[in-house]
Amino acid sequence: MFDGYIRAVAATPEIHVADPMYNAGKIIEIIKKSAKSGADIVCLPELCITGYTCGDLFLQQTLLDEAKAALELIISQSAEYKILVAAGLPLEHKGKLYNTAAVFSSGKLLGFVPKTNLPNYSEFYELRHFLPAPEQTEAVSFAGYEVPFGSKILFCSENKPDFKLAVEICEDLWTVAPPSARHAMAGASVIANLSASSETVGKVAYRRSLVSGQSARLICGYVYADAGSSESSTDVTFSAHNIISENGVILAQSQPFGDGWAVSEIDLHALKHDRRRMNTSFSNDDGYIKVYFNSADFAGAFNREIDPHPFLPKDLTEKGERCEEILAIQVAGLAKRIEHSGNPKAVIGISGGLDSCLALLVTHRAFKKLGRNADEIIAVTMPCFGTTKRTKSNAKILCEALGVPCREIDIAQSVRLHLNDIGHSEDDHSVVYENAQARMRTFILMDIANRENGLVVGTGDLSELALGWATYNGDHMSMYGVNAGVPKTLVRHIVQHVSATCGNNELQKVLEDILATPVSPELLPPVGDDISQQTEELVGPYELHDFFLYHIIRWGRKPAEVLALADIALGGHYSHEVILNWLKVFCRRFFSQQFKRSCLPDGVKTGSVSLSPRGDWRMPSDAASSAWLRDLDKLK
Repeated sequence: MFDGYIRAVAATPEIHVADPMYNAGKIIEIIKKSAKSGADIVCLPELCITGYTCGDLFLQQTLLDEAKAALELIISQSAEYKILVAAGLPLEHKGKLYNTAAVFSSGKLLGFVPKTNLPNYSEFYELRHFLPAPEQTEAVSFAGYEVPFGSKILFCSENKPDFKLAVEICEDLWTVAPPSARHAMAGASVIANLSASSETVGKVAYRRSLVSGQSARLICGYVYADAGSSESSTDVTFSAHNIISENGVILAQSQPFGDGWAVSEIDLHALKHDRRRMNTSFSNDDGYIKVYFNSADFAGAFNREIDPHPFLPKDLTEKGERCEEILAIQVAGLAKRIEHSGNPKAVIGISGGLDSCLALLVTHRAFKKLGRNADEIIAVTMPCFGTTKRTKSNAKILCEALGVPCREIDIAQSVRLHLNDIGHSEDDHSVVYENAQARMRTFILMDIANRENGLVVGTGDLSELALGWATYNGDHMSMYGVNAGVPKTLVRHIVQHVSATCGNNELQKVLEDILATPVSPELLPPVGDDISQQTEELVGPYELHDFFLYHIIRWGRKPAEVLALADIALGGHYSHEVILNWLKVFCRRFFSQQFKRSCLPDGVKTGSVSLSPRGDWRMPSDAASSAWLRDLDKLK
């Protein structure tokens, strides 16, 4: 199920400077610990077999010989583990010394990668001891092995073909043109960086941004292992700040001056998906040597967090900033469309529900941005057979709190006449009964817009578009859809944010009640004063559908993998059977309802997922969902 993931460890051994055999013992302990955690790769610091701070001792044959013996011991002691290990040591080649990463797996040496960029400034003076990596990859003999020696080596897993590792060393990352850029172009999906980055004030944040930024630029996994405080403190200290990043996201990091242990899973399938769709990148593997090894099967519990609400930021400060950013995007899109259309009025249907509430808040801000009065917004509430007192009241109170005039047009009689015209009984509460109401509302809004020189603002959200939960040529249609890029879970969050920050008691109170109202199209008669038709009972919980939407559309994951991730992220709230049921519903509806998305009105994109037929999502309306459903059927 998780064959697209590898588990990475970045670890810092406790060492004795210039004591390779002692250090070998500590490195072997880390390899064994990593094996117990199910690791596929272990990245260790730069020159960790000897210590980075040996100074002129690097020129001593005694140290170099013992470093080689220590490496042999480490390799032999790791023979039973299918783990790819990268460890640093000084290595003599053709009479010259190189700062090198030794890469090995299952007791077999695979190759040596020398450092390309040697710092020779401030506290660093590596050119005193080492040479930069040669331009061409060469062969080197070591302890009975003949392996490649050079910077252009890809270490490729035979049984996990998306796992291709390349190595750079410390300063290589900090330069104008890091070797990892050409590694990624050659096909590397994961970069290991063996580092000895001395600690100064502010460097932790800079190092973190450097690693995350490089992983984003290269669309790769990046495993960074730093030297620790057991290095010599003669002039500098090292903090063992280890980082694992994937495509711009920090997955795990060790606390500076802490235990030097970071572990997380890297999603190779997600990286492959993004590289496939972003065709501005190109490949060039000229001069690269490929060395093959075998990886262990993925096992054990996930270390990385699977976010149950992937469209929502976790940090409270970031949440507020994200909401304001999305509102600004929505407002800018609507303001431009209104301005371009000759500054018409805005016409918007207000139901007392979440989506129309957000659309009105956006419209109100857009008019303020344009320097226009709120009374140029025409809000229309259109009660019918399913409207409750609560939603009707909230629609009016919301408009009043914003200073927007609200018109009430009871459409019940119009719908009755229409049902009579087509010979449909009012007692037959089928889809005809429901959709007649939705289409009547859109019919009225469009004609008011004609009469008032207005532009109809759509209210439907991204989740509804994915599920096709809209009446074709009813609420499906508008002149501009401000919520088209906002999923339902995020709609709720933005309204909560406005409620908490608006500074208007009346507005805050009505927003809180709208948030507490069950999501419903209110197209069936209520039971007393209670809503009888709750959307999430009919199509499933939106937090599940938004999870499915994010992982299937944004990352192209197979449904079986999405199910496994949902079990981890949301299993505490929903059983496996419930998640599976609604995932099948999502797949069926997403495919069968594409015809509605193929003729959507314009609407602004706000995040990484968009279903606009002119933008991110091009899909034939006749595509079948069979393959996606079969992927789930295999689980039986």
